[in-house]
Amino acid sequence: MRVHSLSFRLTVAAVAAVALAVLVFGIAARVVVSDRMHASLDQSLRQRATDVARLAVSAPALLRAPGTLESPLSGHQLSVEVLDREGAIVARSLSLGAKLLPRTAADPTARRGDTAFADAELDGESIRIFAAPIADAGGPASGGVVLVAGSNADIDETEHRLGLVLILCGIGAVVIGGGLAAFLTRRGTRPLRDLSTSAATIARTEDPGRRLAEPAGPSEVRELAETLNGMLGGLAAARERERRLLADASHELRTPLTSLRGNVEYVARHGADPEVIADLESDAERLGRLVEDLLALERESAPELPLGPLRLDELVRDSVAGREGVVAELDGSVVVSGDPEGLARALGNLLDNAERHGPAGGEVRVTLRREGDEARVVVTDQGAGFEPGTEEDAFGRFWRGAGTGAPGSGLGLAIVRATAERHGGRAWAEGSTVILALPLDDRSVPLDDHSSAV
Repeated sequence: MRVHSLSFRLTVAAVAAVALAVLVFGIAARVVVSDRMHASLDQSLRQRATDVARLAVSAPALLRAPGTLESPLSGHQLSVEVLDREGAIVARSLSLGAKLLPRTAADPTARRGDTAFADAELDGESIRIFAAPIADAGGPASGGVVLVAGSNADIDETEHRLGLVLILCGIGAVVIGGGLAAFLTRRGTRPLRDLSTSAATIARTEDPGRRLAEPAGPSEVRELAETLNGMLGGLAAARERERRLLADASHELRTPLTSLRGNVEYVARHGADPEVIADLESDAERLGRLVEDLLALERESAPELPLGPLRLDELVRDSVAGREGVVAELDGSVVVSGDPEGLARALGNLLDNAERHGPAGGEVRVTLRREGDEARVVVTDQGAGFEPGTEEDAFGRFWRGAGTGAPGSGLGLAIVRATAERHGGRAWAEGSTVILALPLDDRSVPLDDHSSAV
């Protein structure tokens, strides 16, 4: 199936609109002109009949005078017949010759004493007849009827010529309008074609770092170009993040792999001993943890929606269960809309981070409270906390504080932030405290005692 261009569709629509407008105008013009011409003829017939009826009463002898009934009125050549009350002809126009006007309107008019119009034919010619009564005031035509007829030929000819002129003008208007519409639509869609060409170039080069040139067109096209450039910027940033992730992951994997390879070579040469086996297990565990964290980070970065409502207070209580030195304070029943597995992993990462960076035997305090329309999980350890200016860096991938010597993968807090953002929340650090904030669900209600401690 052939798909036509936008310019073609707009041109066709414009031509159809012009044609419809011309058709409506032509019909309206023909109806108005025809109505006015018929009204003018009817007025002429009525005026002539009134004059003849008055003449039949005031000067009946003049009715038979030659030329009395021959004068045209308002440019119309009219034919007149004067009938007495019995229907006999008293006087008539010489232009009628041997022809007689049809009595279509004469008999009803004579009976009712009223005026009437009628359409008829005279020797194959369409005519309009008006009949008017003559007052019963003496004279041969007293109580009779005046018939005045006028030909419709001029009106029909005028309507025919007008229709032909309207058709020719309509065709010209459609042709001119179509050409003008084609020119304007092609000119108007030029910025879109320029955008398409630029986009095709970017697609061919696979370089999201390039940008579309902002066209000098309508504001809507400029907004489209800005939106597409923003999308390209997002793609470029995503590619850069992916590149950095691959580089960082390769760097992080190199150390345990090197250690694992060396231990394997040692075992191959000298045989296994408990210390080497322990190193192998440690390297394998570190590799497994790093791979799991990378997969978890990838899942949390995906645009997935939370699954449904869950009790965040119960999730916190389960996360701190069995951890020595961890104290939790829960602010009643707190319900959020989220993924239990993802949030449990994020809470576990917060607690692992606090235990890793706090002093040995130190206390870790977890507080769950409501603030406005958010539920906030606040985890605080007794360590020195993040160095000033590094709080935001701590949520980057593979970030480790200077001189910490921490054995983690450097992905824990990155996973926490990705989980928070996937749930429409946020995460940040303040000194030795890390806060995870999530939107409250409408079903979140406080417990009777309003708080509890674990």
